[in-house]
Amino acid sequence: MAQTGQRQKKNPSSRQATTRRRRPLDEQGIIPILARAVREVESAAERGAKVSPSNRTKFQVAALLVRDERARVKDDREVPESERAEVLKRLDGLAGIMAKTAARDTSLIALLAPEAKVSDAAKALRRDMLLASGAELEPDDLLIVTEAPTVAPEVAKQVVPKSVKQAQLANPFLAPDLSALSPSTPSNSGRLSNWELIEPLFRSFEYGAGGQAASMALPETGSLVTPGGMELMRHQARLIESVRRGHRTFLLADEPGLGKTAQALMAANVAQAFPLLVVVPNVVKTNWAREVERWIPQRASTVVHGDGENLDAFADVVIVNYEILDRHVGWLGRFGFKGMVVDEAHFIKNATSQRSRHVQSLAQNIRVLHPKALMMALTGTPLINQIEDFRMIWKFLGWIDDKKPLGRLMASLDDAGLTPADPGFFASARQCVIDMGIVRRKKVDVAADIPARRIADIPVELDDDVARSIRASEEALISRLVDRYRRVVAAREVPPVGIDRDLIRLVATAELEESKQATGGDNVFTMVRKIGTAKAVLAADYTAQLARNVGKVVFFAKHIDVMDAAEAHFASVGLRSVSIRGDQSPKARQEAIDGFTNDPAVSVIVCSLSAAGVGINLQASSNVVLAELSWTSAEQTQAIDRVHRIGQELPVTAWRILAAQTIDARIADLIDSKAGLAARALDGSDEQVVAEGTVQVQALIAMLTDALEQRAAA
Repeated sequence: MAQTGQRQKKNPSSRQATTRRRRPLDEQGIIPILARAVREVESAAERGAKVSPSNRTKFQVAALLVRDERARVKDDREVPESERAEVLKRLDGLAGIMAKTAARDTSLIALLAPEAKVSDAAKALRRDMLLASGAELEPDDLLIVTEAPTVAPEVAKQVVPKSVKQAQLANPFLAPDLSALSPSTPSNSGRLSNWELIEPLFRSFEYGAGGQAASMALPETGSLVTPGGMELMRHQARLIESVRRGHRTFLLADEPGLGKTAQALMAANVAQAFPLLVVVPNVVKTNWAREVERWIPQRASTVVHGDGENLDAFADVVIVNYEILDRHVGWLGRFGFKGMVVDEAHFIKNATSQRSRHVQSLAQNIRVLHPKALMMALTGTPLINQIEDFRMIWKFLGWIDDKKPLGRLMASLDDAGLTPADPGFFASARQCVIDMGIVRRKKVDVAADIPARRIADIPVELDDDVARSIRASEEALISRLVDRYRRVVAAREVPPVGIDRDLIRLVATAELEESKQATGGDNVFTMVRKIGTAKAVLAADYTAQLARNVGKVVFFAKHIDVMDAAEAHFASVGLRSVSIRGDQSPKARQEAIDGFTNDPAVSVIVCSLSAAGVGINLQASSNVVLAELSWTSAEQTQAIDRVHRIGQELPVTAWRILAAQTIDARIADLIDSKAGLAARALDGSDEQVVAEGTVQVQALIAMLTDALEQRAAA
């Protein structure tokens, strides 16, 4: 008897009775347990999405136990040959199913490798399966020892900007360091406390839709004038009214162009959620500062660059990009924010990524100190590949933790009176999650709220070295203009009183004529081209984000090198693009248009402003990115009108990418003023008519005028 017991300890899945040996493949033993696990993973893979982490764990554990059981049966000489053959046959069948499953989701193949890491969750599941099979385990096998966490290497990178230290000294009641505190464990009381609920909640968005959009009910409200004197659109005002009535967590998944940034800032204003932390991709952080000034000008914003040397820690809105969170997560977590906004929140879907871990840590600290903090996740694409992409966003919002729903969501599920085994659970659970704060509107849903065509400017920060080079070029050009102006003034017998506007125009015109003849040097044409080249990848990156959010995008540029850089970037991030250029044959041009229009795999069409500005129809998209500015409002309008045409059913948004703190913004203003001239002349608009002249001349006039006024005031 002792020998039998010893054998069972060495072979945990062996049977204890001869009756089990005769019936190894029914509801006793390990094989039926493995069969259920394998079928669950197979079913998940057949749905076409990536297999979820929990099913990946089942797949790995099943593979390990199939291998162990095969070895046990082959080595156990007490197993009759007929039974051994039957068991091996069944195990081969399970292995075959797993091979087909891995062919559907090839990421599973890595779990079969001998060197594949076995997680603590996998070890625990293996133990539970063996216990469920009736096997006896050694004491060491019953205890799962969790690996000690390693110290994150980014801790060494932590910085505390000087301004933050000053703010801490100025406010001795600033939030304490909460790093030593552990989060409170939610109560396990309630009817659903013993149910696995996270996976059913994800599944509810696959099976519980019933044709209904995933958007919470929002209260009606009148138009809302903002502190900046601007007026919110109806769909925006309804979300703000929800905040006014006390709602504090939102997954705002509106399509781009519907004003998620404005809604987030106005929500913070209504909730008094200041100081507010805003975490964004690098390409849009300058735009966030600009939007603060537009919508809530009574609030100051600060943008964190690098180590935060120029940070204003006394500002109301702190804007930081994902890429430098590792340096700032320490002091940000102790700062005492009353709200947090995460833009492009699908960036945090990977639970193991640094940026996701940092965002979750910051959100936890904010909620511990301010349980009613405003928490908003903004993204046009909350789901990239699979329903599991919801997990990290819901966790950031405080709706779930790693194992179960929390707080109000758990209470809502409990109040519904259903379990995952009951009919109607999926639809009910889905609505419970939506009511936590999912808001999703498409352009077509709110078309009546928004203009048929509008232009949105996106200022971007250039790379430091490139920005310095462009500023140096601008300064050289301005110095040359000022010197020319002063030489003419000095040659006059009677110097002008004040600044001579006519002379400024003459100097600017002369400079422009010389620039047209020049092949190099710092002139307005080379400077604008240099800015366009510097913006190329930033504009392409913004376009890629847009394409993932809303589908097809039209990308316009002036110069071939900008188009080349953009297409290379799209390829590097896995987006397929086609292009329209001046040197194409008519056949190649039409093939590019047809591919963009008809092929779902083509996300972007890269167009030359001069070659594609007229005569083509690109209304398969309702979003245009202007990576470089035209010299005329007419050329810009023609580009936008490739999309904004008869038959276009959606409002069109043109996104102009502007290099912050350069002549780019000045040119954009001049183009808009020219558009006002055309509107007055042709459409009866009351907009003020600007002086005639080319945009190039007016840009030079503006630069010289500003320089002379600054020197006169000094």
